[in-house]
Amino acid sequence: MLASSSAQVPPAGQVAVACAAPRRKLTIVIPCFNERDTVLDVIERVKSVPVDKFIVVVDNASTDGTRELLRSVCTNERESATPGVARDADTFPGQSMLDGDGFTVVLQPKNLRKGTSIKAGLALANSEYLICQDADLEYDPRDILRLLEHADNTGVSAVFGSRLKEPSRLRFDLFHLGRVALTKLFCGLYGYSITDVATCYKLMRTDVARSLDMQSAGFDLDFEIPAKLARLKHSVAELPVSYTPRGSSGGKKLRWRDGFGAAWTLVRLRVSRPRVAPSM
Repeated sequence: MLASSSAQVPPAGQVAVACAAPRRKLTIVIPCFNERDTVLDVIERVKSVPVDKFIVVVDNASTDGTRELLRSVCTNERESATPGVARDADTFPGQSMLDGDGFTVVLQPKNLRKGTSIKAGLALANSEYLICQDADLEYDPRDILRLLEHADNTGVSAVFGSRLKEPSRLRFDLFHLGRVALTKLFCGLYGYSITDVATCYKLMRTDVARSLDMQSAGFDLDFEIPAKLARLKHSVAELPVSYTPRGSSGGKKLRWRDGFGAAWTLVRLRVSRPRVAPSM
């Protein structure tokens, strides 16, 4: 059984300091933008996952009070260390960090989008595995432990949490059609047999995640990741996960144009030469 523990947040500084801390089992990155009604609930649910973990919440300049709410439950606000070019360090002028009870918060100076948030979390990670958790209540953090245990038991590079292995639980709408279409496109292009390429739950070994040389800044990172895993012939497993979808009226950020961007990402990366990040 995996040990239960929440991370002790790193002191002032960023990547260098985080990497000097004891290595943990899992880093959970929570990107958020305008999720005031759910973000603290999600943080508490993630904290309750019984595994040795580091939790980092990345706020993308929310305008609905999310940022102020996070500040109200955190202390020790400070500038991120050595801000520079995003592609090099995933830190930016004006970016700051705070310490919460069992989690760290990164405040972006402007909305740098979901993909940049995940890369910022990856830069801070000092753990064996990494996963992204959306700041709404669509995904249940209790599923994370099953994904992690499967990765441990099988040795695969990544485990995806599929919403489509039990599709009867999902309503049939344009979002569902998009998930199915993008998954079929991915399988046809890359020869992998998976059921949900668009899932947020993509648990990966941290060293594998770093080797992917992630470039995308927005939602398209969710498609860059499986494309590069496939091009580099990494093993990917799937397990069903619970999912409670919300619509645009409930705050969902995805729009139809994001589907076209996802499809283009899959096609572009299939015909381009795969890039591997240099070893640290």
